Amino acid sequence: MANDRMLQFVEREQAYPGKRAAGDRAADFREIADRYAVPSAEDQAGRCSQCGVPYCSVHCPLHNHIPDWLRLTAEGRLREAYELSNATSTMPEICGRICPQDRLCEGNCVIEFSGHGAVTIGSVEKFITDTAWEEGWVEPLVPGRPRGQSVGVIGAGPAGLTAAEYLRAAGYDVHVYDRYDRAGGLLTYGIPGFKLEKPVVTRRIDRLKAGGIVFHHGFAVGEDAGLDELRARHDAILIATGVYRARAVDVSGADSAGVVAALDYLVASNRKGFGDAVPAFDDGSLDAYGRDVIVIGGGDTAMDCVRTAKRQGARSVKCLYRRDRANMPGSQREVANAEDEGVEFVWLSAPAAFEGEGAVSSVRVRRMRLGAPDASGRRAPEPDPAGDETLHADLVIKALGFDAEDLPTLFGAPDLGVSRWGTVLVDGRTLMTSLDGVFAAGDIVRGASLVVWAIRDGRDVAATMQAWLKTKAARERVAA
Repeated sequence: MANDRMLQFVEREQAYPGKRAAGDRAADFREIADRYAVPSAEDQAGRCSQCGVPYCSVHCPLHNHIPDWLRLTAEGRLREAYELSNATSTMPEICGRICPQDRLCEGNCVIEFSGHGAVTIGSVEKFITDTAWEEGWVEPLVPGRPRGQSVGVIGAGPAGLTAAEYLRAAGYDVHVYDRYDRAGGLLTYGIPGFKLEKPVVTRRIDRLKAGGIVFHHGFAVGEDAGLDELRARHDAILIATGVYRARAVDVSGADSAGVVAALDYLVASNRKGFGDAVPAFDDGSLDAYGRDVIVIGGGDTAMDCVRTAKRQGARSVKCLYRRDRANMPGSQREVANAEDEGVEFVWLSAPAAFEGEGAVSSVRVRRMRLGAPDASGRRAPEPDPAGDETLHADLVIKALGFDAEDLPTLFGAPDLGVSRWGTVLVDGRTLMTSLDGVFAAGDIVRGASLVVWAIRDGRDVAATMQAWLKTKAARERVAA
């Protein structure tokens, strides 16, 4: 029986794809893990317990059919496994690489609870879709029957790209506007190659272009055209800009030379990887080579920064986080990878001042302790009476998260409703903003979040936009 291949979690140990040696991988920006060979992928998929209530799927924002494609993989039916994985996700091989599976599907695997180690879901997902690309199983994007309506998508990140794909497949003309010179948003410029090699993103974008989606690169809404002008060009608009404004550090010396924003730093590094001219990198402002680097923050962006600094040849790299390891928001796997690569974590610490004459040369660090739980239920950090210490640093990277830009002002759209945090307000059912025919999805609605949630939001908003566009077309036919 085919199912004899499953439920092997007792006899078969959990095994992730092998990583390259820490010293080797810290010398380049290639992905750190090898890909499963077919027998290994089938063996690991066969550890799935095929449980009656698949918590892995429940806790996946896309509700991927995880037990089903694990079973198909274990049975050697890789093409069917890919097709099922692709049915719910526009970017399964990307999610397989960058999703924090330890907090989502794998962290809620039933056999993880039983002490046998979770099924390696993300690695199998990556394997089957990479295989699909190699074997030519990834179908072109075929536009649906032309509907005579067009959609403008502002933002070429995962939410915008996902919505664009679904809308193009439904027969709409789709134009994507993005201020960068390459599509992909943070997939292209924010996430380092050691987590997501750029050809993996590029081939997805090339598929969308081949399917007739029109990309307008280097297009800044509010400068090249206002929101009203785009509304006049298209039947509907989707705002999927993400959130890019770096949160400030409210301590003295925060504006000193050598104190830089995480996104500026990561974009510069990724641009160098593309071979672009990057003056701020070439003059040393955004290059960690030979420097003592301190990164402030405990999320995945901070992990991207510390690991990038190691690859750039920093003399030392420290990460300051105001809580302890157990309470940090970033992936524990990423912390472990960073430690392997030589990053030092300074837990329960926060910057009190950036010191130096003209440029930062040290950080005065305030020791912290955990007090009573805050509104989120996490124990709030508070200053420790033990006092401060000083750490040398000539490059400080602020990785404290991102807030929304002032879109009503930026887009010349004062009637666009936003929250007190600057995120765009939408109707919870239709995902439409305060402006008729203008929708919004992804981080610009929910705040800084995960790529997989952006993909989910893009999928959802594509459906509500189609319903609205059909109603609009019907009204126009009646009026004619």
